Amino acid sequence: MAEFKLEIVAPEGGVLNENVEFAVLPAIDGEVGILANHSLLISALKLGIIRYTQDGKVHKVATSGGFVEVAENRVVVLADTAERGDMIDLERATAAKERAARRLNEKSTDLDMRRAELALQKALNRIRAAEK
Repeated sequence: MAEFKLEIVAPEGGVLNENVEFAVLPAIDGEVGILANHSLLISALKLGIIRYTQDGKVHKVATSGGFVEVAENRVVVLADTAERGDMIDLERATAAKERAARRLNEKSTDLDMRRAELALQKALNRIRAAEK
């Protein structure tokens, strides 16, 4: 199967720079599948999981948004945050999920609900990326 270069970069540094066979990205308007020789594409990304296939095996990267550019057999993702699924500490992600859920259940008057909901969504996203 033909391959293309997938680069994922986040403010903390490069997350991935590999040749892959297939990728699925969480674009703002829905998931986008990418194969070699894909047409030009620029899109915003939403919180979600980037899935890619390399040597027939599926890998995951948790991301909280950003942008993607596809051109000339190269996919460049500029992510707000990105973390490879195999590098996620599942215990820590689960603790973050429980903390966020507890904060939402308290319904304190000084709680920023949007921020608490986003923290819960990010924790759940990291857990999904870490699962096999």
